[in-house]
Amino acid sequence: MSRALGLLLGYAADRLLGDPRRFHPVAGFGTVARALEDRTYADDRLHGVVHTSVLVGGAVAVGVLLPETTLTTAVATWAVLGGRTLEREAQAVHAHLAAGELAAARTRLTHLVGRDTARLSAAEVARAVVESVAENTSDAVVAPLVWGAVAGVPGLLGHRAVNTLDAMVGHRSVRYERFGWASARLDDLVNLPGSRLAALLATALGGDPRASARAWHRDARRHPSPNAGVVESAFAGALGLTLGGTNSYPGDRLEHRAPMGEGRAPGPADIPRATRLAARVGAGAAAVALVFVAARSSYRLGSSHLHGS
Repeated sequence: MSRALGLLLGYAADRLLGDPRRFHPVAGFGTVARALEDRTYADDRLHGVVHTSVLVGGAVAVGVLLPETTLTTAVATWAVLGGRTLEREAQAVHAHLAAGELAAARTRLTHLVGRDTARLSAAEVARAVVESVAENTSDAVVAPLVWGAVAGVPGLLGHRAVNTLDAMVGHRSVRYERFGWASARLDDLVNLPGSRLAALLATALGGDPRASARAWHRDARRHPSPNAGVVESAFAGALGLTLGGTNSYPGDRLEHRAPMGEGRAPGPADIPRATRLAARVGAGAAAVALVFVAARSSYRLGSSHLHGS
């Protein structure tokens, strides 16, 4: 049961401490990835496949080589989860909005989203925060817990490697349209189970399960991401909000997102509501992960006894 205990301790460390402020292993991975990109980059998919394979394969290999103890699982879980830091960033934006400091809120929002924030209204800043909290609760909390439960330390490190690469090269741009294709598609694949669990938990633990389920069923497919749409629509329904709209990105790129949910537009006061729901979803995911590990351990134990008899 070292895996279950390690996941629990790592989740608790993230909730209490957030990300380490110095010597974060994910930052180290990013440095390695950037150095490798300098050597492997070419404007085609094949080079991107090689880049992604080397880095993700290396992260998984490190996890395989490490002994799976309670300590290694706990440290790996703490290193890859980002729930508490996500909450702090959202709260910081909310504090600026509550104080009427729109310019500061726009600047702080850049820690959460890749869109251009320079001309956003207070309501648009709030929408961006709620959408980011929903998506990143899936990507940075629920999905790594799923992979940690299924595959232990290799699953935790492998998922975080994929997620980090998607943030670095998987976004749409002239440079990364082809080179980042493999990272983006792999990120879609590995986050698929986590996004569905996050949406289920948001539906079950939110304020309006029927509205959440209805928005998920009706609106998720309208989002350009197969995973973000699922969890954002579920959050929208649970919170009684309508998410989506036009987003502006660097390079004068516009994306028009279809509406999700059927409530009012988000406002600054909805940011704390979103972070509270995200915390419940994260706790629910930790509980599901522990139950899964315990059930699989019991099944294996029972199966070995049967074979022994």
